[in-house]
Amino acid sequence: MTERRPTRGEHQKALAQKNKKSAPKPSKKKWFKRITLTLIAIVAACFIGGAGLFAFYASSAPELDESLLKDPVSSEFYDKNGEIFATIGAENRKYVKYEDIPQDMINAILATEDVRFFEHGGMDFYRLGGAVLANFRDGFGAQGASTLTQQVVKNSFLQNEKKLKRKAQEAWLSFKLERKYTKEEIFEMYFNKMLMSGRVYGFGTAAQYFYGKELKDLTLDEEALLAGLVQRPNAYNPLKNPELAKKRRNTVLGLMYQHGKITKAQMEEAKKVDVQAGLADDATRQKFSGSKYDAFLDVVINELEKNGDGSAMAEGIKVYTTLDPNAQQTVENIMNDDSNFPTEKIQSGVAVVDTKTGQIQAIGGGRHYGAERGFNYAFDLKHQPGSTMKPLIDYGPVIENLKWSTGQTLVDEPMNYTGSKQTITNWDNKYMGAMTARKALYASRNVPAVKVLQEVGIDKAKEFIGRLGIKSENVYESDAIGGGDISMSPTQMAASYAAFGNNGVYTDPYAITKIVYRDGKTTKDYTPESNVAMSDYTAYMVTDMLRDVVGNKPDASGTAANVPGLDIAGKTGTTNYSRADFSKHNLPDTSVPDSWFAGYTSNYSIAIWSGYEEHFDPITTWDERRLPQHLFKQIMEDISANVETPSFKKPNSVVEATIEVGSKPLKLASNFTPSEKRGTELFVRGTEPKEVSNEYAMPELSSPYNVSASLDLEGQSINISWEHDAMLNPETDEPLPTTFEVSATREGGETISLGTTDSKDLTVSNKLEDGNYTISVVAVVDGTRSKPGTTSFQISGTTDEDDKDKDKDKDKDKDKDPESPDKPDVEEPTAPDENGNNGDNGNNNGNHNGNGNDNSGNNGNSGNNGNSGNNGNNGNGNAGGNGNNGNTGNNGTPPGNNGNNNGSKPPTTPTEPTTPDDGTGSTE
Repeated sequence: MTERRPTRGEHQKALAQKNKKSAPKPSKKKWFKRITLTLIAIVAACFIGGAGLFAFYASSAPELDESLLKDPVSSEFYDKNGEIFATIGAENRKYVKYEDIPQDMINAILATEDVRFFEHGGMDFYRLGGAVLANFRDGFGAQGASTLTQQVVKNSFLQNEKKLKRKAQEAWLSFKLERKYTKEEIFEMYFNKMLMSGRVYGFGTAAQYFYGKELKDLTLDEEALLAGLVQRPNAYNPLKNPELAKKRRNTVLGLMYQHGKITKAQMEEAKKVDVQAGLADDATRQKFSGSKYDAFLDVVINELEKNGDGSAMAEGIKVYTTLDPNAQQTVENIMNDDSNFPTEKIQSGVAVVDTKTGQIQAIGGGRHYGAERGFNYAFDLKHQPGSTMKPLIDYGPVIENLKWSTGQTLVDEPMNYTGSKQTITNWDNKYMGAMTARKALYASRNVPAVKVLQEVGIDKAKEFIGRLGIKSENVYESDAIGGGDISMSPTQMAASYAAFGNNGVYTDPYAITKIVYRDGKTTKDYTPESNVAMSDYTAYMVTDMLRDVVGNKPDASGTAANVPGLDIAGKTGTTNYSRADFSKHNLPDTSVPDSWFAGYTSNYSIAIWSGYEEHFDPITTWDERRLPQHLFKQIMEDISANVETPSFKKPNSVVEATIEVGSKPLKLASNFTPSEKRGTELFVRGTEPKEVSNEYAMPELSSPYNVSASLDLEGQSINISWEHDAMLNPETDEPLPTTFEVSATREGGETISLGTTDSKDLTVSNKLEDGNYTISVVAVVDGTRSKPGTTSFQISGTTDEDDKDKDKDKDKDKDKDPESPDKPDVEEPTAPDENGNNGDNGNNNGNHNGNGNDNSGNNGNSGNNGNSGNNGNNGNGNAGGNGNNGNTGNNGTPPGNNGNNNGSKPPTTPTEPTTPDDGTGSTE
C-alpha cells in the first residue's frame, strides 16, 4: 500500500511551524534600550513642555515692588450690605531692622521655617524633593516646600492658592528677589510682614502684643512660641488655645535642638515654662486699633484660617461677611452696659444666627470686648450645655425615631444612672410624678430626660445631634441633661437650635460668604451646604414644646426671656459641680458654674452663656442664673423691632388631639375628663389615638327645678317654665348643649308629650281634658337624661248653662239690701292631696326656691273663695319644697303648706304645716 502524500495546505502549515521555531528572539539588551529611549523621550518632552510652560507663566508674573515687599497689603472686610466695616493691614506695625533682631529669634525662625535659608538661591531643592514625594503619595498640595523668600513673594504679590501657575511665578520671582536683595534684607521683609495673630503683623509687634516686651527682652521659650505662630496664627494663639500653643512651641524648641541652635538642656528647660506664664495682662498689653466690631471680626479671622486662608489677609483680599451691623451694634451696646449685669466680673458670650440660613449675624465676645482681648466667649468657649441639651439629644431624637407625642406620659421619680449608684436629681431635689413629655421639657425635669434618652437609644441620639453639627466621640446617659462628654459654644448652639425653627433644615454657622483675591477675579465660596437634619414634624413638635418654656404655665423655666408679640421657643440650662468640687473648693450650696439660654424666632436664633472666667468662681444667685434670659429678651426685642416675624407654622404632618393626661397608652379625653386632666397635644399624623378614655364617668345630670305651669286668662294655652344648672364642657367651661322634654301625666291616666325645647320655658295649646296633671321636665345632654322636675297642675272647665246661672245670680244680688248681706257660703276645707295641694289650686310647689304657683285663686288675700292662703306671695327663699305660708285671708282654711316636693334639688322631707305668717310672704 502506498503512503498518502500531504496536501498542499498541510505542507504550507508545517513549513510555517518550522520557520517560527527557527526565528531568532530579540535580546534583553534591545528591550532595555527601547524602554530607556522611550523614557528619555518622555522626560525630554516633559522637560521641554514644562520649561515652556514655566517660561509662559513666569512671563506673566508681576514686577517686584519694594513697597509691597516691605509693608503688608491691607485686606477689606464687608458686611452683608456690602459696606466696609474693617480694614486690616499695616496699622500700628512696629518695623524692626535686621540688626535689631536677637540671634535666638533668628535661629528659632530658621529652624522652623527654612533651615537652609542662607544656602539656597530662593528655592530649596532638597526640601522640594521631599515635598514632591509627599505630593505623589498624598495628592498635590499635601506638603509645601516654601522658603522664606517664597513666602515673602507669595504674601507680597500672589494669591494663597496651590496652583501650578502660582508656584511657577513664585519660583521665578524668588530667584529675582534673591538677585536684587541680600539675605538679610529678605529676612527683614519676612520678619516684619508675616501675620502673627488676628490683626497683628510682624514679630516686633507680636512681642509687644503678647508679652509687652521689646524683642531683646524675650526669653527662649517666648521666642520659640512667636516663631511657631506663623504657620497657624490664630490656632496657636496662647491667649485662645494654650494647649495647642504649648505643643507648637515645644515643636519649635525640638527643631532648634535638632539643627544645633540650642543645647538639650536649654530645650528641656524652656519646655518646662508655663506657656501662659509671661503673657501680658489686659492692663499692660498694648492696645491695638480694632474694627468697629472686633468680636465678629475675630470669628471671621478664625474662619479664614480654618479654610486655609489665614495668611491671605496679608495679600490684600476682600472678605464678604454675613455681619448684620444693626444686630451687632445692639449686641455690643447691651454687652458694654454694666447695668445689665448683676456683678462686676460675670461674663457672657452671645451668638446671633439667621434661623433660615445659618449666617452669623452678630457676636458678643464678652463685656467690653476689644481688639486686645484674646478669648471670645461666643466662639472660643466650649462648655457643658446643661439642660439646653435636652431638646437636641432627648426629645428631638425620640420624636424623630419613635414618633412620640408631646403628650407621651413620663414619670419623674427617683432613679439611678444605668449600672451606677448615682441618683439622678432635679434642681429642686423633688420629683413630680407622672406628666407629659411637654411638661417634662418645659419644667426641665432631669429624670424624664434620661428616660427619654434610654428609650430612643444612645446610637440614634448621637446620629441626630451629628446632623446638627454637634460632634462627640462618646455619648453617655449624663449627656441627656447636658452634664456628660459633650461641650458646645454659643455659636454652635444657636445654629443647632435654628434647625428646629427652620423646618428641620440645618446649616453650619458661618461668617463669610466669599473672598475675592488680589486680582479681583478669583473668588472662593465659603457658603456651606444645608442639610435636612430631621423631619418637619420633629422640628415643629419640639418648637411647640419649647414655646411653653417661655410661656406662663406653672413651672415653666424660661419666662424671663419672653418677648410679648413674638412667637419664641427656647430652653434654659445650668451645669453643676460635683460633690467633690463642693467639698474641695468649699462652694456654697447654690453654686453652679454655667448658665445658658438658647431661643429662636422664625428670623433669629440666639444662644447666650453666662459665668465667670475661673471655673470655680461660681454663680450663686438667681439674678446671675437668669442673666442669659434677660440678655436674650433685650437683644431679641431690639433686633426684631420693625421686622416682620412670622409665627411658626404647623406642617401637615402634625395633628392635634385632646388627650387624657396620664393615660397609658394615650387616649382621647372624654366629655367627662376633668379639665385638669385634659391636654391638647401634638401627634405625628397617623399616630394620634382613636380610643376615648372611660376613666371618668359622666357626672349626674341635674334635674330641672322651680317647675311652674299656668293657664292664660282665656284658658287657651299652658305656660310652663323652669330652671336648670347646665353641665359645663370640661375643656372650655362653656355650657353643654341641653334640650328639655316636657310632658303632662293625668292622674291615673296616660302621659302626653307637650314638646321639646332648648330654652327654659314652653307654651303649648291647651288640649288637655279637665283633671289633675303632673307636668314633667327632663333635661337631655348628649343622649343622657336627667331625673324629671315636676309640678302639679289642674284643669277645670265650665259650661254655657253655668254661665247663664251665674248671670242670673248677679241680677238677684242687685235686688238685695246691701246693708244686710247674706252670709257667704264657706266651702269646707278638704284634705291636701298627695302633692300637698290644698283645695283646688292651693299648690305650693316647694321647689328649690320655694316658689308657689301663680294660679292660686285669689292668693289667699281676700279669703272669699275659701282658699288656704298658703299660695300667696310665692314663698320665696324656701329650699326644701315648703312654699310660704302666705296670707290666710279672712276665712282661710288651715294651710296645706306642704307644697309639691317633686322636682326639688335635692328634695327634702316635707315639714309639718306652720302657722300662716303676717302676709308678707317671706320666712327666715
